[in-house]
Amino acid sequence: MKITQKTVALITGGASGLGAAAATALSQAGAQVVLLDMNAEAGAAMADTLGGTFIQTDVSEPQSVEAAIDQIRTAHGALHIAVNCAGLAPAAKTVSKGAPHDPALFAKVIGVNLLGTFNVASQAATLMSANEPLDEDGARGVVINTASVAAYEGQVGQAAYAASKGGVVGLTLPMARDLASLGIRVCAIAPGLFKTPMLEGLPQEVQDSLGAQVPFPSRLGNAAEYAQLVRHIVENAMLNGEVIRLDGAIRMAPR
Repeated sequence: MKITQKTVALITGGASGLGAAAATALSQAGAQVVLLDMNAEAGAAMADTLGGTFIQTDVSEPQSVEAAIDQIRTAHGALHIAVNCAGLAPAAKTVSKGAPHDPALFAKVIGVNLLGTFNVASQAATLMSANEPLDEDGARGVVINTASVAAYEGQVGQAAYAASKGGVVGLTLPMARDLASLGIRVCAIAPGLFKTPMLEGLPQEVQDSLGAQVPFPSRLGNAAEYAQLVRHIVENAMLNGEVIRLDGAIRMAPR
């Protein structure tokens, strides 16, 4: 799908990290970007930087997502790209110090990472389905979800996170098949170790140690490299129903 000045792109988690990088790349390509995030201050600042708009949204709440989609419909009349980057990654073992994993924490991670992805993808696709076809293939839109290598190699303390991202992986192909007749493609990116605000908060020697685990290039990924793949998925019409690992060939050890 060609990105033009008429292209409208929604990015969740757009205030920082992978979401901000994706929003920046799509904006630089010419798209009108709409950032969804819980952090109102950072989200508004990023939207202002990109000349886009910000809508404070809790992706785990369908009504909050519906209100955001309605605002996009009113302001732009259409939506062509949806990128799901909002997520949580707390660490908790199944049993720790004789106590079970907090079920409320587990549910919260599933609620944001998996249900939030579904809420945004399904409601964004509904708005996309009203678009006029954009090319000879009949394309109407693209949904890009964010999984993780933890979906395949969840580490100690990642039961909730890995389960949520495994759900995103499992969601990708059936959703792509559901939406094929409407001209909407669905892909997911499964990043490895990336330099996001969460990892940047670690001591430099820890960051270096983590980067050294990556076979090649032996470093943490840059958010711009994630964003580069987002743009490529949008523009490559044959990418559909696929989960793409973006990880420098890493396979995560138990710890």
